[in-house]
Parts: sequence; C-alpha cells; structure tokens
Amino acid sequence: MKNQKMYEADDKMISLIRDNYDLLQSLGSFGISLGFGDKTVRETCELNGVDTYTFLAVVNYTINGYGDFESDEQLDARTLLLYLDASHKYYLDFQLPFIRRELEDSLDSSNSLARLILKLYDEYAHEIRRHMMYEQKTLFPYVQSLLDGQPTADYSIETFSKHHSAADKKLREMKLLIIKYLPSDGLHNNQLTATLHDIYDNEAWLQQHAQVEDHIFVPAIRRLEQVARQQDVTKNISDMVLGASQNADALSDREKEVIIGVVQGMVNKEIADHLCISTNTVITHRRNIARKLQIHSPAGLTIYAILNGLVDISSVKL
Repeated sequence: MKNQKMYEADDKMISLIRDNYDLLQSLGSFGISLGFGDKTVRETCELNGVDTYTFLAVVNYTINGYGDFESDEQLDARTLLLYLDASHKYYLDFQLPFIRRELEDSLDSSNSLARLILKLYDEYAHEIRRHMMYEQKTLFPYVQSLLDGQPTADYSIETFSKHHSAADKKLREMKLLIIKYLPSDGLHNNQLTATLHDIYDNEAWLQQHAQVEDHIFVPAIRRLEQVARQQDVTKNISDMVLGASQNADALSDREKEVIIGVVQGMVNKEIADHLCISTNTVITHRRNIARKLQIHSPAGLTIYAILNGLVDISSVKL
C-alpha cells in the first residue's frame, strides 16, 4: 500500500527513509551521502548540491504518484540527468551482477532447467544493458548538449519517447519458471526465495525508473528544447538585424541615392536622368541593393529607407 504523505522540504530526511526504506537506492543516485543526522530535506540537498524541488518531485512521484510535470518549470533538468545517469550505473554495475551471483548460489548447476534459468537471466541482462547504454550514448549526451546551449539537430526527446519501452519481459518469464517449475532442496529453497524477493524488488525499481523517465524527465527536456528553439529564433533575428546593419554600411552613396529615387516613385529611367547615369547602371545598382539587403520590392525598400533615415516618413506617399 502506498504512503499517502506528501513530503516537503522542511521534513526530516530520516523521516523519508524511515517511512520508505527503498529510497535508500535513490539517495545514492542523487549523490546524497548517508550520515545526514536530523537535517531536513532542504538542508541535506543543499549540503550535497542537489536541487531540493527536483529531489522531492521524484520522491513524491515514486512513492505516491504525486505530480503533474507537463508544465512544471521548476524541475532542474541537470539534476534529473545526473540522477538517471547514476541510476543506470548502479543497476548495470551492481544490481545485475549481484542478482546473477545470487542465482548461481541458489540454483543447482546439475539441473538442466536451472542452467536455462541462468541463460534466460543473461539474455535479460544483455537486453537491459543494451537498453540503458542506448540512453547513455544517445539520449544523455543530447540532453547535455541542450544544457550547454549547443543542441544537436539530429535528435529530439520525442524520438526517445516514442521508442521507450520496458525491457523486463524476460525477467517476468524467468520468475514464473522458477516459481512454477524449479525443484530445490531446503537450503537452496531458502536461497532461491531470497533471490526471488530481490528480483521482485528490482523489477519494481525498474518500473519506477521508467516512469520517472517518461513522466518527469521527458517533460523537463521538452521544455529545454522549447527554450533552445526560442533562443535559436532570437539568434536568427539578431543575425538578420546585424546582417542588415552591416549590409547597410556596405551600401555606396550612389546605391542609397537609387533607393531614395525608388521610394519617391521614380522608374529606372527617371532615376538615371536624375543622377546623370545610364539606365543600365541604375539596374545594376538595384541588383546590388537587392543582393546586399535581401529586399526586392519598392515597399520593402521604402520601409528600409525610413528606418535607416534615408528619407523622412512625412515625405513618403503611403
């Protein structure tokens, strides 16, 4: 049965652990060391450099399912990334080998079914390792690129979300085979029962891990992507403005005079006569103006001329 308490920053950290011992695994993934005494959640998180709000979001979600994170702007994506990365390393480097050793110790190696159980576990371990290593090598570097302000263009969180699925079918199959069909003596039965208990605990941990990724991490990265897109648009506009300014400086005095003629409604021949140049020269100037400013219409040139002080708006027929 789930604990219905909503934990807050001023609660004692020891209270969280006392109420929910399985949070011990999460502490390590957040980089929080034991020995926090009677410190509050906020004090403990600040001491360990962990974002308190994000820590509590994960804790309250994994314990009771609290939280709607689609529009939650307070989540710290960097904290989530470090948490998930550490969780992967914990599972791959410790839990998978630990359960393998437990199975070896609790199974009779002379039993052919027992050997098949180990083979099934090895297949599961390979699948979960491939699953997590994909995230380590593809998803996490992409998120880091967003955090660094240099997002890669060939990936998105939606790509991950659409293909993210649980990788525990073989684990469920293995549990059922052990429970239903594997005979054992008294000693091995005790060991096997303890191992099964650990497998069930780890299955629950994996499910929670996947839910945190889907319901907390993915929305947080979507917001990072939105920020990156907005910054990209702003940069493009800034570049365009800067480019236009630079191009304006590159206009010759004669080209500016041609623009004024266009704004005043003159055709090419009239501009040529006014400036005492040939019509072909006017056409060449207009081509150069269009290339430099990327403005091709008289209306566009009129706006440009007003904004850049080439003509006064009161003198323009609108």
